[in-house]
Amino acid sequence: MDGETHNPNTKSEMQEAGYVTLFEAIGEEGFAGFQLFTHLVVGWPAYLATNATGARRLYNTEPLDGHTCDHFRPSSKLFPPNWRRRIQIGTTAWLACAAGIAAATYKFGFVPVACFYWGPYMWVNFWLVLYTWLQHTSPDVPHFGDDEWTWVRGALCTIDRPYAELFGFFDWMHHHIGSTHVCHHLFSNLPCYHAVEATKHLKAFLKPKQLYNYDHDPVVTAMWKAALTCQYVDGTEGIQFPKAVKQIGKKTD
Repeated sequence: MDGETHNPNTKSEMQEAGYVTLFEAIGEEGFAGFQLFTHLVVGWPAYLATNATGARRLYNTEPLDGHTCDHFRPSSKLFPPNWRRRIQIGTTAWLACAAGIAAATYKFGFVPVACFYWGPYMWVNFWLVLYTWLQHTSPDVPHFGDDEWTWVRGALCTIDRPYAELFGFFDWMHHHIGSTHVCHHLFSNLPCYHAVEATKHLKAFLKPKQLYNYDHDPVVTAMWKAALTCQYVDGTEGIQFPKAVKQIGKKTD
């Protein structure tokens, strides 16, 4: 329950944020569509700016306790003090990029910049979030509290998916990061060009022990399933499986 990204909200957080009320207003499929939008369109900027679905602790393992956590301020409590210089450099580069985009928009107009920058940016944003979301989200894959977590248990709680659309073009183009993600978790320093071969051997070892997670569903099916069924967990202790908001509240009891 304390990873860097895609930590699900708890039941109490869903209630406090008004998501149960929103669910009751727009329905199950409407809320799933809302989940897709928040993940694939605004999720990455929200994570960078506010640590949305991010770590539940500071760099020193202390609780957040109301700290405003972002990835831009050198003083952000997400990072240790000896990282301040590198955060400062990164934020300066980001501001320079933003100024360049603004200048290009002023000179060439919104439409050319949207075609040459915002369109490609949204495509990259989509795939970046989609991979991290789907590789760590399934109603059958648990999250662990401190009392249950070990490094190996956490590393094994990821899912390989085929990404077979367009004859596997996206899987090939993205260096098989989605179809070899279990291997990536266990051996993060392994070069991507060895990941397919390594996964064959890893699968042969893990599958008989029922420790290898694989989902044959196409991307769109898997995406909709995650949006529809994996919206919160009951708490941050023990072993927690993702649940749907429809399981909360008077109208769904």
